[in-house]
Amino acid sequence: MATAVQENPLATGLERLPVAPTTLVIFGGTGDLAHRKLLPAIYNLAHEGQLPGRFNLVAFARRDQAHEDYRAIAKESIEKYSRRPPKAEVLDALLEDIQYVPGEFDDPDAYTRLNEMLDKFDADAGIVFNRVFYLSTAPQFFSVIVHLLGEQKMDRRRGAEVRLVVEKPFGHDLATARKLNREVLREFSEKQVFRIDHYLGKETVQNLLAFRFANSLFEPVWNRNYISHVQITAAEDIGIGSRAGYYDSSGALRDLIQNHMSQLLALLAMEPPATFDADPLRDEKVKVLRAIQPPTVEEVPRMSLRGQYGPGTVGGVEEPGYLEEPGVPPDSHTETYAALRLEIHNWRWSGVPFYLRTGKRLARKVTEIAVILKPVPHLAFQQKGSLGVQPNQLILTVQPDEGVSLSLGAKIPGNLMRIRPVNMEFHYGTSFLSQSPEAYERLILDAMRGDASLFTRDDEVEAQWSIYDPVLQHWSESPDRPEEYPSGGQGPAGADELLARDGNRWRRL
Repeated sequence: MATAVQENPLATGLERLPVAPTTLVIFGGTGDLAHRKLLPAIYNLAHEGQLPGRFNLVAFARRDQAHEDYRAIAKESIEKYSRRPPKAEVLDALLEDIQYVPGEFDDPDAYTRLNEMLDKFDADAGIVFNRVFYLSTAPQFFSVIVHLLGEQKMDRRRGAEVRLVVEKPFGHDLATARKLNREVLREFSEKQVFRIDHYLGKETVQNLLAFRFANSLFEPVWNRNYISHVQITAAEDIGIGSRAGYYDSSGALRDLIQNHMSQLLALLAMEPPATFDADPLRDEKVKVLRAIQPPTVEEVPRMSLRGQYGPGTVGGVEEPGYLEEPGVPPDSHTETYAALRLEIHNWRWSGVPFYLRTGKRLARKVTEIAVILKPVPHLAFQQKGSLGVQPNQLILTVQPDEGVSLSLGAKIPGNLMRIRPVNMEFHYGTSFLSQSPEAYERLILDAMRGDASLFTRDDEVEAQWSIYDPVLQHWSESPDRPEEYPSGGQGPAGADELLARDGNRWRRL
């Protein structure tokens, strides 16, 4: 008698959803993002059998080279950056049909060649492929590419879905974001546009919704009555590397706070949507962002601080300061560290400060959300050797080790009633069968499916910029330099004042 195969309960929920036949076009296919993230993500989707059965990949870039040359470069990128060692048979099958279209982004003839190639895919297969155009280029080319796609009538396709994925940064400030939105929506409908924020593809970020709305343990205390304050941190231990050209015109606030960290805040603070479909979910995020009162220019110095790393020691290695990095102007005022204090003016969160900080060349690399609950009203445990009753903290770690920890007060073993904090922890790597996918894997797959839940909408982008425009304006007009902090440390000392005024302090990195 054959033994029945028992179902593994840990595999529940890991089923794969089908994806319609799709042609994916990467504009900027020779760029750093394509090599480090997009091509490895596409390989890993192929490895797991999640790409559609009929799939075409086209790279569009300015470099003049043959299909075979690009395939060799793509193979090298995948072998170097894939999260798992590639299997030869899977990799060869993926590379076999990659096509390459050389051309300037403003050359109409190149788009004609691209369109002819896409039509040939349809004719050869006898079906009409959905099309996804992924803009992985410098931001100044976004409008140009969108305009020419529209001019060549590639923004629509009878019998198929056409989608546009736009990388960050989406605008340089509120005015440019609004202008870019108008230009994109002149050719594509909002339903077709997927503004990507790779943080939203991370498992812990998505798990925010599960922890809040799937567990009655947390939701009753998720408000101003029980939560003292929230800290959102995105710290890096590296400098700017070879990105001086981009970074010096951007800075820490534009690079991380305006997009990634604002999304973390919105997901953390939003009301439960009626459904977890794209628009109800994004409606609730927009409500949170609009409930954050943008500061006046006069208020900026009290609710924000900017810093710039100086020389110091990171991991035992002496590192130069920002002004000594290649390509950085010696008089640059660009911030490599930014910290802000925000408040959400609604019923749930009134009076709860939200502190955001990000910086380069700090003590360690970590992205986390720390929800600090209010202390218990009576601290009776003060015996010698006791650390006392500390406020409970819920820590959601986004990177490098995705997971969640909850600090609780517990009795120290022995005859005395002595208390110290202990942690209850959950880590993705040890709790599930599958390794957490890279964020771009999830987002590319969602774009091919047409699921916009993890992508930002036009009004969401503009709401984010509205909060930070006064800060950027004040910083650009101020003659004061950013506060210098030593590489490898905790950041500028002045950032502590943002919390000290409320009687709080930063979690140590």
